[in-house]
Amino acid sequence: PPLPQESVAELKRRLQRVKALAELAKVPPAPAEASAELQRRLKRARDLELRIRQKRAERAKAEAQPAEESGGTAGAAGEKAPAYQRFHALAQDVPPGLTLPYKFKVLAEMFRSMDAIVGMLFNRSETVTFAKVKQGVQDVMRKQFEERHMGQIKAVYPESYRLRQEKNIPTFSSSVKKSDYQLTLEPVLAEGEKVDGRPHLSALRLLERRKEFNRSLVNIVKQHHKAFLASLSPALAVPDDRLTRWHPRFNVDDVPDIPPAELPRPPQADRIATAQEVLSTARGAMTPKMEKALANMALKAAEGSAGEPVAPNAPSPASALKGVSQALLERVRAREAQRMRALLTRAPQQEERLAMLARLPAMARVLRNVFVAEKKQALSLEVACARMSDSCPTQMSPGDMEKHLRLFAELLPDWVSLHPIRTDTYMKLDKGKDLNVIAERLAQAIKEAEAP
Repeated sequence: PPLPQESVAELKRRLQRVKALAELAKVPPAPAEASAELQRRLKRARDLELRIRQKRAERAKAEAQPAEESGGTAGAAGEKAPAYQRFHALAQDVPPGLTLPYKFKVLAEMFRSMDAIVGMLFNRSETVTFAKVKQGVQDVMRKQFEERHMGQIKAVYPESYRLRQEKNIPTFSSSVKKSDYQLTLEPVLAEGEKVDGRPHLSALRLLERRKEFNRSLVNIVKQHHKAFLASLSPALAVPDDRLTRWHPRFNVDDVPDIPPAELPRPPQADRIATAQEVLSTARGAMTPKMEKALANMALKAAEGSAGEPVAPNAPSPASALKGVSQALLERVRAREAQRMRALLTRAPQQEERLAMLARLPAMARVLRNVFVAEKKQALSLEVACARMSDSCPTQMSPGDMEKHLRLFAELLPDWVSLHPIRTDTYMKLDKGKDLNVIAERLAQAIKEAEAP
């Protein structure tokens, strides 16, 4: 039967829609150059994904291996220490001074913990063994404390302890026999440090020993710093008693570890430790092949033990620039060396005064604007400090602001003057002075203060 007119029209509309969709689905073929570029980008993306997966796997493998805590030093040879140790000195919020390396601070904390534990055991008449001290220090610091650290402490402060190997000491442990030798520690005390007729390690003496240990650590760093200054061009010579800070290019955290001192060892008769001793003992009682192998091993051990001392990291002297005379370079280097010598010997009070002087040129304009806005010839010092604290971009307490205003009156008495009247102090400012002249005088004062 014939279809209705509406159904035919609907079928035509559907057919047109299908044809339109088919036209849209036809995508023109990409040119050969674009196809090759897409292939290269796809390959690069796959390579990057593969490298990212490899790095993630290496990182997971490294994290899975337990790293032995070494008290702030790198674990294996050639392995870099963590950044918080290598740049520890740069992260300190204290003013620049004689900052100790991170590993030296850890060693100082170990000595403090060990001294407290030894004092407690020694004062109650217990025999202090290294095993007891080791466990106590590890519980306090959550770090490994080994005989190597004990040797470093002995090397830094040799007069701190008497170390001996003793036996027949009660251990209350199944792993250590009473007949075994144990390393014992005894603090070195003066004759008068006694309580009830026996030596006593007091809290005051603990504090003195701690200060002496820190002083010895600073002296060790000073020796490396002196070698660094001698390697500069031109060389700097700063007395140790006048040194107040390290050279800016001296990397404090790169100071080498302290070589540990030799600790007493338990007596052992006829003990063979090296291949050379085995070779000398059993010479003639072994085959030539075995004798040759032992000789090679002894030679390798001797070559490995002979190491060169590590030189301090110092910048190499720069060669003369093209077109610049050598005499001019020498004068510039001498002036820089003089400025650096003054910086290294500058006292903290001078540094604080220089910091205040550096703020004065910017504060001078603000101070004049405060007096112009108030429309007064004089202001009380308290009001002036409050107005300056609100107007200066640098946040400062009223007490610090008063120090700066008094420094204005000290350096520029003809521009700013202070007048104590009864219980208050008033500040008077000459608004007619040229600010450019004021800035020049302040710059000259800063230059004189920076001069050695």
